[in-house]
Amino acid sequence: MNTSTAPRGVRLIITLTGRRNAGKSALINALVNQDVAIVSGHPGTTTDPVGKHYELHPIGPVTFFDTAGLDDHGAVGQQRMAATRKVLRRTDIGILVVTEEGMQQEEKRLLNELTEMNLPVIVVFNKSDLTTPSQADLEACSGHSIVTVSATTGENIDELKRFIVATAPKELIEPPLLVSDLIEPSQTVVLVAPIDGAAPKGRLILPQVQVLRDVLDANALALTVKETELPAALSALAEPPALVVTDSQVIHEVAEIVPETVPLTTFSTLFARYKGDLPKLVDGAASIDDLKDGDTILMYESCSHHAVDDDIGRVKLPNWIKQYTGKDLTFELFAGHDLPDNLNQYSLAIMCGGCMSNRSEMMRRIRDLNAHNVPTTNYGVAISKVQGVLDRVVQPLGI
Repeated sequence: MNTSTAPRGVRLIITLTGRRNAGKSALINALVNQDVAIVSGHPGTTTDPVGKHYELHPIGPVTFFDTAGLDDHGAVGQQRMAATRKVLRRTDIGILVVTEEGMQQEEKRLLNELTEMNLPVIVVFNKSDLTTPSQADLEACSGHSIVTVSATTGENIDELKRFIVATAPKELIEPPLLVSDLIEPSQTVVLVAPIDGAAPKGRLILPQVQVLRDVLDANALALTVKETELPAALSALAEPPALVVTDSQVIHEVAEIVPETVPLTTFSTLFARYKGDLPKLVDGAASIDDLKDGDTILMYESCSHHAVDDDIGRVKLPNWIKQYTGKDLTFELFAGHDLPDNLNQYSLAIMCGGCMSNRSEMMRRIRDLNAHNVPTTNYGVAISKVQGVLDRVVQPLGI
C-alpha cells in the first residue's frame, strides 16, 4: 500500500514526545531519512504537531508525529502542550525522547503519563555522541523498551526502527478482519449502497470501498447495487449470495428483502469489528432500552462533514431512537479527534463508524467513555438495534 494513499484509519501512528530541545525533530528526520522537521538549537522550535508518512518494513504505512515540548510555558505553551496531548490520544506507540541530561522529573512525569494512557512506550536516550544513560536513568525506565541513539550521527537509528516493529501491538500490525474471513473464493457478496443526499457525488464512501476491495482480495465476487435494485439482483443470481452487506440507513428495508437464510450485516457493523470492540458496542446498544426522560446522548463523529437535511447523526438516528424509546431525550453532536471534557453528563455515547480513525484511536475512545460509566455503541449498531434487526446483523460475525 502506497504511504501517500493509504487511508488514515489504517496507519500506525507513532508520536515522538519529550521536553523542548530533546532532539525530537532531528530524530524524526533521521527515522524517515528526510528533512521534514525544522531542527534548531533554540528550544520550542516545533509548535504544532507535524506528521510524516513513512513505509516502515514490515509493518507498512505509518505516520511519525513530531510534537512540541511538554515542558513549554505560558499561555501559548499550554496550547502547544494541549495539541500534543491530542495527538497522543490517537497514538499507537509513544517514543519518549530524553536529552543528554537524562531522566529528570519532567521525563519521569511524561513516562508516567504515557503509561497511564496504556501506550506502548520506547524510551530513546538521544545524543549518544555526547553522553550515555546512567544506571539511575535505566532504572527509571524499568519495564519499558530502551534505545540509545544519536540523531546527529545516525547511530542506532535502524535499531530504533526494529524496536518500533517489536513494540507495535500485535492486533494493530496483523491484518484486521473486515469481511474476507466470512466468505470463500468465488462466492458472491451483494453490497447495498444507497445513493441519497448524503452520498458523495460520483463515488462511494470509504467503508463501502474498503469492503469492496476486501471482497475482491478474497477472490470472491462483488455485486454492488442500490436498495431499489436489490430484489432484481437477488433474482438474477443462480444461487443465494454468501453474504449481503448494506448501509445501515436502509437495514430495515433490506432485511425485509433478503431471505432469513442469507447472512446479512452492515458496513458499520463490519467496521465496528474492524476498528473497535464489537461485543462492547453491542452491549452499549442494549442500554438504549434503559434511557429515561431528560437523558442526554452524545453523538460523536471523528471528522467534520457537510450536514444534509436528513443527516444520520443529527436527524435520522435521533428521531429513530426517540420513536423507539418514546422518551424525551436530548442529543448533542460533537465532532473532532477528541472527546468532550464533560463525559459524565451523558447517558449514552453513539460514535460514527470511524472510517477516518485508526483502531487504537477508536479503542481509546471506548475505554475513556466506559471509564466514565458511559455506555458506548456506534451509528450502525444503534440503527440495527432500534430497527429490531441487531441479532440478525451480528449473527454472521459470531456475536
